Amino acid sequence: MTKFPRTDQNRINRLPKRGHYDRETIYQILDEALICHVGFVEKGQPYVIPINFARIDDTIVLHGAKASRLLKHVEAGNPICVEATIVDGLVLARSVFHHSVNYRSVVLFGKGCPVEDEQEKLAALKAVTEHLIPGRWDEARQPNRKEMNTTRVVSIKIDEASAKVRVGPAVDEQEDYALPVWAGVLPLQEMPLSPIRDEALLDDISLPEYVRRYSRKG
Repeated sequence: MTKFPRTDQNRINRLPKRGHYDRETIYQILDEALICHVGFVEKGQPYVIPINFARIDDTIVLHGAKASRLLKHVEAGNPICVEATIVDGLVLARSVFHHSVNYRSVVLFGKGCPVEDEQEKLAALKAVTEHLIPGRWDEARQPNRKEMNTTRVVSIKIDEASAKVRVGPAVDEQEDYALPVWAGVLPLQEMPLSPIRDEALLDDISLPEYVRRYSRKG
């Protein structure tokens, strides 16, 4: 199935024309976003936790300390909501009321389960590492037994999802177009600055090509 079905949970009600339900759009946003926010309810108290992640096919994988309350909650199979947003620009209108943001966002719903098989756990950790910076897993030292034993890995099957995307210029009131106020879009992009060399780095280690050419764009 190339599209997620529209349900009461994932349907875009406000400005539905901005809604997308196809996997291609949703997964492209997830693969570009660095951080997601995971929402859950524990003992009647809602929480939202930012965390790095990766997508493997139709699942989201998370990792962290064994003591993590979030990961324990996900591992127990409770319902989870995950959100990720990429900001593409500030939309400056002639009126304050019509200022906006160009963005791409995803909200997904699913239930979690533990990742316990050693090879699946390694694959999930590799996916998270490669999601942050492709090429790093094969160069850096991989987790040892002690590190594996102290790391909890969970998987969330994406049952329902939708994306919401805003593009384009400001939309002002017709009478405001004559105002002497600058209007337009200030594009924003997440991009790397010059790498900062670790002071303890051996002199003969050069900057890897995957760091030199790093980009969040696919």
